[in-house]
Amino acid sequence: MIKPRLLRYLTTHPLNRRTRFRSLHNLARWSIATRLLPGCEIIIPFVNSSKIAVTPGRWGSEANALCGLHDFSDMGFLLHFLRPADLFCDVGANVGEYTVLASAAIGARSMAFEPVHSSYAELRKNLEINQITPLVDARCMAVGSAAGQLTLTGDQDTQNHVVTGPVDARSDDDVVVETDTLDALLANRTPQLLKVDVEGWEHEVFQGAAAVLRNPELVSIIVELNQSGKRYGFSDDAIHQSLLGHGFGTYRYLPFDRKLVSLDNRHNQGGNTLYIRNPEAVNARLQTAPAFTVRGMHI
Repeated sequence: MIKPRLLRYLTTHPLNRRTRFRSLHNLARWSIATRLLPGCEIIIPFVNSSKIAVTPGRWGSEANALCGLHDFSDMGFLLHFLRPADLFCDVGANVGEYTVLASAAIGARSMAFEPVHSSYAELRKNLEINQITPLVDARCMAVGSAAGQLTLTGDQDTQNHVVTGPVDARSDDDVVVETDTLDALLANRTPQLLKVDVEGWEHEVFQGAAAVLRNPELVSIIVELNQSGKRYGFSDDAIHQSLLGHGFGTYRYLPFDRKLVSLDNRHNQGGNTLYIRNPEAVNARLQTAPAFTVRGMHI
């Protein structure tokens, strides 16, 4: 059975507004497949010749099965911006959808960090089925402001997050993982595109990425700012102001039009925000990127 949240997402997704019949067809096929193969992993076409393994009931990957691109605007930006010679850094990679796009659909190198063991296992499987393991440095660990260890939830799918409460109040599903700073992990390498989606821990990630942020080679960042940092006493606005101070501006991207739309240095409350430095150079890349096939359509 398709959950109401997923059905609402399906019917409002930008790609599906252009292909309503195809989206309903996908919904019917997915409903039948999940009934015939309950709990089974299903490998589906993704973008161009890439593939992705989807487990029914997992929100993020299941959305890709129905919509083609879960985060349509940001994934579209990645596809049009990155080039094979680039480095993509995926902090909070989950099952690796963005990493698959970067390294399988484009051929770029990637570094992917996913601390939850079950999600990391699915990430590794997606690398293997796309035969991109040589292109991806994937690590089962967290990223933060210092080296050490962190405790995370392990049973909340895309909403797994760092746990900071008393030890005796923690769940049996919580996991303890190693953590280090982005500056140390990148070891003087600089990505052209950085994605950070760590359910409120973004402030700590950027605290450990001072050298990366200063490097002009980093020209684009996708970061989720959904107020979840409040659980740790962190402010989304503090992150936002810091990135503006490093010369980034805020945008959203329209993949069908290949158009950057300025947010006038505001950030999206409750969702991803695209931060760009040197928008003229970025826009030139976007305009000259090849087309990609998603759900039988070209973007």
